[in-house]
Amino acid sequence: MSEAAEIQWFPGHMAKTRRIMQSNLKLVDVVVEIADARIPYSSRNPDMDRLVGSKPRILLLNKADSADAAITSQWLEHFRKEGVCAVAADCRSGKDIGKFRAALDELMKEKTAAWQARGMTGRPVRMMVVGIPNVGKSSFINRIAGSKRARVEDRPGVTRGKQWITLDNDLELLDMPGILWHKFDDKLVGERLAFTGAVKDDVLDIEYLACRFLEMMNRSYPQLIRDRYGIETQDIPDDDPDSPGCVQGFEILERIGGKRGFLLSGAEVNTERAAVTVLDEFRSGKLGRISLERPNGKDVI
Repeated sequence: MSEAAEIQWFPGHMAKTRRIMQSNLKLVDVVVEIADARIPYSSRNPDMDRLVGSKPRILLLNKADSADAAITSQWLEHFRKEGVCAVAADCRSGKDIGKFRAALDELMKEKTAAWQARGMTGRPVRMMVVGIPNVGKSSFINRIAGSKRARVEDRPGVTRGKQWITLDNDLELLDMPGILWHKFDDKLVGERLAFTGAVKDDVLDIEYLACRFLEMMNRSYPQLIRDRYGIETQDIPDDDPDSPGCVQGFEILERIGGKRGFLLSGAEVNTERAAVTVLDEFRSGKLGRISLERPNGKDVI
C-alpha cells in the first residue's frame, strides 16, 4: 500500500478561534460538536475535550445520509458506551434532525427545571456550535433556525468570525469558525480529512489524493466504482508493498477519465479533471453511502 500523504494545515485564524472559543465558553450552557458521519474519529478535533472541559456537550454526526448506515450505528453504540451523547442526522435534508432537539432537551432537563424553579421561565438555552471546517455547522444552524441564517458552501473556511443567532424556539446559538489542529500525528487522519474536503484542495496534490481514495474504494466498495463509472477494476493488481506508490489508483483514475471522455490532445487522459470529479462526487454523496473508518480503529477502506 502506498504511504499516506503528509498534510499540515493550521492557518492563523484557527489559532484565533481557539482563543475566542475558550473566552466565550462561560456564556453558553452546552456545546454542540459537529462531526462528519463518514469519519467520526478523524473529524473530531483531539483538542476538543481539553478546550470544552466539563461543559455539557452533544456530538452530532452530520452527513449521515452519505455514510454507511450500519457503520454509523456502530459509532453511535460506541459513543453511548463511552458516555457521549451522540446523534446522527443529515442537516442539508433535515432527516433525523429532530433527534438532536430530543437529545438537547434530555441533556438540559435538570438545568431548565432549575431555571424554572428560580423563576427564570423562558430563559433560552445558549449553545456554542463547533467543529472542523466543512463539516456542516452552517447547514446545522440553518436547519435548526428554519431559514438561511448562516452561509452554506461546499468548501472549508467559509465562516470566519463568531456570530450569535437568536431563534424563536428558546435557543440561542454561538457559531464558531471551523478549527483544525496544528499537526496530524496519524497521516491517515489528515488524508481522510482531505478526502472529505476539510482541508483546502489547493494545498494538496489533487491527483495523488484521488488515487489514494480510489485504492481504498477498490478494497472495500469496488461495486460503487463499477456502478458510478461503468468500469471494471478486478484486473488491476494491488501496488507492490516493496515499491510504495499509487499505481493501482492511477490506473483506475485513467479508466474513469477515459470513460467520461476527459481527454487532452493526443488522446491523453486528463487525470487532473478526473481527480477533481471523483473527489467532488464522493463529497456530494454521488458515489453512494461510504464510511472511511470503524470505531474499532480498523480502516473501512
